[in-house]
Amino acid sequence: MTHAGSVLLAIFMAAGVALVAQAPAPPAKADIVMTAGCLKEQPSGTWRVVNALEPKPSNAVAPPAAELPAMPVVGSKEFQLIGVSVFDLPSYRDHTVVVKGLLIPATPVPRLNVTSVTRVAATCAPSK
Repeated sequence: MTHAGSVLLAIFMAAGVALVAQAPAPPAKADIVMTAGCLKEQPSGTWRVVNALEPKPSNAVAPPAAELPAMPVVGSKEFQLIGVSVFDLPSYRDHTVVVKGLLIPATPVPRLNVTSVTRVAATCAPSK
């Protein structure tokens, strides 16, 4: 092999190693979380949990009574709820609820793809 051929082979091998090293990362895993707050319809047909607690890791099933937060529930987070067509959210409007779902970071409001909704109280605590 000539010197020029050796140099080209070295360049191609280095480029191949660089391409392998820069393989795309796998997509981020969506975490299932639980939060509690006041269920609001804002605007019509769009559901949010407002004055919500910091989300914490959970599972997809409805929480047992021991996991329900103490009243009053007043946090500083807000989440837009998606995937809600199977839930009767109008019956929970302006109630304190626990919501579980897949957390989807988004701006300006993160979203929760809902897996369960549980009523904690028939009212919401006043905002901070």
